[in-house]
Amino acid sequence: MDLGTLGFAMGSAWLSGINLYATVLTLGLLQHFHLVTLPGDLSYLGHTWILITAGALYLLQFVADKIPAVDSVWDMVHTFIRIPAGAILAATAFAHFDPQVRLLALLIGGGVALTSHGATTATRLAVNTSPEPFSNSALSFFADAITVCGTLLMSVHPVILGAIALVAVVVSLVLFRWLWRSLKKLFAPRLTTTT
Repeated sequence: MDLGTLGFAMGSAWLSGINLYATVLTLGLLQHFHLVTLPGDLSYLGHTWILITAGALYLLQFVADKIPAVDSVWDMVHTFIRIPAGAILAATAFAHFDPQVRLLALLIGGGVALTSHGATTATRLAVNTSPEPFSNSALSFFADAITVCGTLLMSVHPVILGAIALVAVVVSLVLFRWLWRSLKKLFAPRLTTTT
């Protein structure tokens, strides 16, 4: 298996969980201007209509991210968009491989997108409850920067971004487990007193 393709597949899935439209737009522009050759069928991201759609949706998200209540709703709705899209991007990178490899990439890519989307959504939700508006905007710009810089890194060194995504997935899983245990401890006394 080609490690570069694997890096593109898992990297694009991970970045799509953070900001799908910035990922698609950046990859598409790199392909459109022949700055990189994307693996599999990811080259279709360079088509003009995909670039226009991704650009319009990115601008809409850019505005929505700056309004805390809208941002929280946006992230919840995008649970049903970013995760499947991350899975599709991962499988599309393996378009010229056997169907079993594509299916495996689809499943793993969805899981990778789920971890980054879950971490992003939880962080944004916590920040959105803050009364001051600056931390929300700063976090939005930071997520955009991670997505664009990560996509640029992936276009030059896909294996490095794939490794970063793998580490981020492991860290996210450890944090989710810690959060789950903390919530169980927090609510366990309340549950026993009410019964």
